[in-house]
Amino acid sequence: MTRKTDLRDHAHAMPHHNGRTELIYDITPITFNQLDLLSAGHPQGGFQQTGHMAHLAEPDVDDMDLIGVTRNGVLSAGCLIAWTRGRLGLEGSIWLGPLCALDDPKLLEHITRGIRLAARRRHAVSVTCWPNIEYQRHDADGNPIGAPDTMILDAYRSCGWKHQGFDTGYGKVVNRWNWIRTFDGIKDERTLLASYKPRTRWSVNRAKTSGVQIRELTANDLGMFASIEQKTARRRGFTARDENYYRRFKETFGSRAHFMLAEIHAGELLTRLTAEYDKLAERLDLLRTQYENHPTSRIKRQEDDITRNLTAMEHRLNEARALASRGSVIPVACALFVEHRREIVYLTAGALPEYRSYQAPALLVHEGMLRLCVNRSRMPRFNMYGITGVFNDPDDEGRGVLEFKQGFDGHAEELVGACTLPTSTIRYKLVEAVHAIKPLKKAGR
Repeated sequence: MTRKTDLRDHAHAMPHHNGRTELIYDITPITFNQLDLLSAGHPQGGFQQTGHMAHLAEPDVDDMDLIGVTRNGVLSAGCLIAWTRGRLGLEGSIWLGPLCALDDPKLLEHITRGIRLAARRRHAVSVTCWPNIEYQRHDADGNPIGAPDTMILDAYRSCGWKHQGFDTGYGKVVNRWNWIRTFDGIKDERTLLASYKPRTRWSVNRAKTSGVQIRELTANDLGMFASIEQKTARRRGFTARDENYYRRFKETFGSRAHFMLAEIHAGELLTRLTAEYDKLAERLDLLRTQYENHPTSRIKRQEDDITRNLTAMEHRLNEARALASRGSVIPVACALFVEHRREIVYLTAGALPEYRSYQAPALLVHEGMLRLCVNRSRMPRFNMYGITGVFNDPDDEGRGVLEFKQGFDGHAEELVGACTLPTSTIRYKLVEAVHAIKPLKKAGR
């Protein structure tokens, strides 16, 4: 689908007065492989700026361009542009890109020139990018850490980009607010669990002792994953992808996509709880015999404790019997983790509410961190993805998601947000006028 347009542009070397030569910048089309290599080694790299993402998105867009900038022959900046048709013409999107360090202003100037050139060749209205650059870091409670990086906005504005503002809420295209977990000092599962908040640690242990087990799915085994996702979407009011999409995702990203399914092994749980109940009952009978022969307050306390434990165990046994009547293995939750050289992304998840008490989502995240980050010393960053950026409103739509993610420790990452490059001034102004009219109509209703 990616069209081979002639995007080459050269900034020729010029000698300095001291005899040294300036850097040479070339704007050039790049291949999927070149984009992947750039993304893998770039501090702004992510799975959304890869050839894998281009192949996945192909059915949903009109066309694509891959553009790079070389500096003295070395690829130093680049991006994937996805083109979709709006009311007044093509509009470009650069998801979590372009990949362009800001320590060399010439790089951003040239990648912007390349983007503008590609847009004009396609007679596009505009291009919107979402740079994968941290604007402001916040602690777990939302308090700013340090000062915002306003130089990002200055650099983009100087190249003609228009910043779309600092918003909160879930992003419609790209999340501006994400929850990030790192693993300094975390060596194994014990230290990982110890870093969680007590409630989250309890949830993980509760899932483990309630028969919840995690397994990874193959491309041909994604029906249940899609089913749980769709039920979750209907409950929460968003549109879910179908099984074919997730199969394409797995086929495209291969071993980089980890589809995890949480299942309650009800048969095993019932067998284990029955054995534990019988063992407690035997212990209770023994204590009663001892008390009859030699009554003491110590034996009585032990007898009362075990009686209470048996009552609780009987309740869990009844739950396990009800579960086992539905099947020996019951799927209850799912999650998709995407692997990139720079991070693991917790991309999407779903859960069936009738099994909420089994805490499967907590175990899914824990296993994702443990298997894909802690057990791999080269993977120091776990991106739990979107939060709303609202920390002080208990009624905020994302409150439950925020509290869930806060429980695993970490911090909030506020990205710079959307920047738009108008490439057809008249049509872009018309688009802006239409967007300005819509809120006025809503207000007048």
